[in-house]
Amino acid sequence: MPSGPVFPMLTLLSMFYYICLRRRSRSGTRGEALNSRRAVESGQRTALPVSPEVEQYAKEVLDFSSHYGSENSMSYTMWNLAGVPNVYPSSGDFTQTAVFRAYGTWWEQCASAPPRFRRTPRGFHSQDYIELAFEEPVYPMAVEVLETYYPGAIVQIQACNLNPFSQNTPADVRWEVLWSAEPTKVLTPQARQFSPAIRQISFPTNLLRLEINSSLQQYYTELDAVILRGLRERPILPLYKMPVIGVGDLSDSDEELADMAAAFRHGGDDEVDDGKPPNAGNGHFDRLPYELIQLILSHLTLRDLCRLAQSCKLLHQHCCDPLQYTQLSLQPYWARLSDASLGHLQSRCSLLQRLNLSWTGNRGALTPSGFTSFMKACGPSLVSLELSCCHFLTEACLEVISQTCPGLQELNLSSCDRLHPQAFTHISKLTRLRRLVLYRTKIEQTAILNILTFCTELRHLNLGSCVRIEDYDVVASMLSSRCYSLRSVDLWRCRNLTDRGLAELVSGCRMLEELDLGWCPTLQSSSGCFQHLARKLPRLRKLFLTANRTVCDADLEELAANCPSLQHLDILGTRMVSPQALKKLLQSCPKLLLLDVSFCSQLDNRIVQELSALFPKVAIKKSFTQ
Repeated sequence: MPSGPVFPMLTLLSMFYYICLRRRSRSGTRGEALNSRRAVESGQRTALPVSPEVEQYAKEVLDFSSHYGSENSMSYTMWNLAGVPNVYPSSGDFTQTAVFRAYGTWWEQCASAPPRFRRTPRGFHSQDYIELAFEEPVYPMAVEVLETYYPGAIVQIQACNLNPFSQNTPADVRWEVLWSAEPTKVLTPQARQFSPAIRQISFPTNLLRLEINSSLQQYYTELDAVILRGLRERPILPLYKMPVIGVGDLSDSDEELADMAAAFRHGGDDEVDDGKPPNAGNGHFDRLPYELIQLILSHLTLRDLCRLAQSCKLLHQHCCDPLQYTQLSLQPYWARLSDASLGHLQSRCSLLQRLNLSWTGNRGALTPSGFTSFMKACGPSLVSLELSCCHFLTEACLEVISQTCPGLQELNLSSCDRLHPQAFTHISKLTRLRRLVLYRTKIEQTAILNILTFCTELRHLNLGSCVRIEDYDVVASMLSSRCYSLRSVDLWRCRNLTDRGLAELVSGCRMLEELDLGWCPTLQSSSGCFQHLARKLPRLRKLFLTANRTVCDADLEELAANCPSLQHLDILGTRMVSPQALKKLLQSCPKLLLLDVSFCSQLDNRIVQELSALFPKVAIKKSFTQ
């Protein structure tokens, strides 16, 4: 039988070994917890396949946040991601690919862009997303994305345990991250097959989600197909190989940090006893001014704030102060947000002014009743509400918003394409609205005319890809007669705006700074509508005339003469603009930052390179195909 001193020695050795394993688990870049104590580094184990690997292309596009294309065609739409490749391995700008609506930082610099929410986690970079369904659930071993133009925009790939083709819905819908990274700028626009190293998950999946950040891209990212490779049966992992442990693994251990924290709490061993009563055990933190503590906590993310609230009564009081929740962005937590989450936050949000619920609540995670309960309690002080891609919304939800948010100034319903057209009539009760985004919704003409009748303080209006509006000339006429303070209008892909409607719009809304008329085929330069536009809008900073083949030199000359503040101009696809007119425009508009002349037949690559050399501050875009 061992002698007495051996037992303390064994205990110390056990603690030493445990601390080293803890350290290894934190430092490993791709380690996974094993038995809650051990970490397995990615290079130390590989999956042993027990069944043939299944390779499958996406069967169906289930949901997405935006796309460049039209709702009534396949060109440049997200639906092109379903099925086998159409373009790859070719590189360039092809209509058969999937393209998101924006790229770069140009859109963030526009007056119509909302201010960024505070407390957005540093690791959340996503701006767009697309969800894809595959035929057969598998344990994923690889995900391959065929990028055909300006690759590098994908920042996260996630997998879901829900089978979209099955009637059996799991009790707990889970999303797991397979791979994530910060936005990157790829030096070449050439096509590539992107296949990042993914982590293994504990369930089979046939539902993937790609999240996109195009802020570093020089032009639109184009995707052609997505391949999911996996096994029908869960892969077997070999036995864990025990790592060699060194003394260096003890650095920065949890125990050391705990000792430091204890010293901070108790003041240290050499604290002088001066006869005064000891502090409360928190390092005199409670003696700081209340406002200073509030300022310190304002730099925490929402998740950290909620965790800190559990540490002690003092910090619980500060972390639950409604002043910490005047702005609340729940978009980064879309995968885990539920009715219970909103209920937990409800008591803290009595002073809530800006709320971002974009992307949240889909597939039953949020219910209309849970949302309306939260809005009734926290809506009275709201001035900004972001609800992009919130498919749980119903007409009753919009009715509650109109009743409980009398001071609402900003409302974003972008890509809420499952809302019934009748639901939008309730927006007319929000008479203080200044920014309204209805991109890719089913709003109809009666509802938008009703909104414009009562919401006369509008500054920014987005009706892009609203295909159910029958006559945009009538809408333009109503805007010119009711919304004199309008600063920006997005009419992207409206199919029936004529020169008469455009003339009324620019004559009545003289404060316009941004006007998007991209892919509006019924506007013809021969009517003089673009020259009239330039004369009427001297404040113009952004003008998109994308895919209008009739734009000519006379239009650019009027812009050069009347719009010195122009910053963004898109004349993609015109066949009638000469290099001389373009040079004159560049000389007359010193604030110009972005000029898209892709597919302009009179402007070849040599001319674009010469103009870029003469005007280096202007990003002159010209796409190509190979």
